[in-house]
Amino acid sequence: MLLGVCTLVFALIHLIPGDPVQVMLGEGATAADLADLRAKLGLNQPLLDQYALFLSRLSVGDMGSSFRYREPVRALIFSRYPATILLAGTSMLLACLIAFPAGVLAAVHRGKSGDRIATTLSLLGLSLPSFWVGPILILVFAVHLDWFPVSGMEEPRAVVLPSIALGTALAAILTRMIRASLVEEISSPYCVAAAARGLGRWNVVLRHSLKNAFVPVVTVLGLQAGVLLTGAVITETVFGWPGLGRLTIQAIETRDYPLVQGCILMIALTYLLVNLVTDLAYAVLDPRIRYG
Repeated sequence: MLLGVCTLVFALIHLIPGDPVQVMLGEGATAADLADLRAKLGLNQPLLDQYALFLSRLSVGDMGSSFRYREPVRALIFSRYPATILLAGTSMLLACLIAFPAGVLAAVHRGKSGDRIATTLSLLGLSLPSFWVGPILILVFAVHLDWFPVSGMEEPRAVVLPSIALGTALAAILTRMIRASLVEEISSPYCVAAAARGLGRWNVVLRHSLKNAFVPVVTVLGLQAGVLLTGAVITETVFGWPGLGRLTIQAIETRDYPLVQGCILMIALTYLLVNLVTDLAYAVLDPRIRYG
């Protein structure tokens, strides 16, 4: 998967219009200056040779040097990576704090007013894109009310607004998923038998059905981790959050080939690791699952 991501990103970033050397030197640069800088950056070599050099360096952990910052790509990524992990982690935590009680209450009170309210709000959350929610949150809570900073991460409370913008859609998806999965478990024979033995509704839900209902929810959480990382690209740009997503946008705008490749490779690697952890979590939630 990582090799496929490397190949695809390398091909696409070289095929899109734009010359990084022209961007770096400006419109007034002479042809000799352009040729000299291309030679220094290795951009005058055939594309296959550049690709082979990229893979050979990557095999030893060298992602090259940024054209714009003139610093190692690995150092730039590691300086921004913690901010993105913080944003994604707080967004997922916020989404879970909202979705788990809402989904459980909607499943237990299926067909009643609480269920209809939770379903309607989750549908609304799915319909609102983060690039629209972000500016609205800034206008209301940062500009008019002055409760939170507009951008940056200098203050601890600066993470609140971007986390809400990024976690809204995830909370909506999780709420619907938890409700659907728990409704199915509550209707299963072992829960019906537990209720027939005299156990109360909440006792059946919390002791018997809840753990089994979380298996498909964990799958959604693992898949949505990648959505959080890609969604962070837009959210970090809107809120001026100094993370990996904003760095990726800046690298694309300046045609910084090594930095774009390094950022997307790190996002892909994180996504694969999260999915691996998700697969291993299945065995904890369901003892019937065994891996050889």
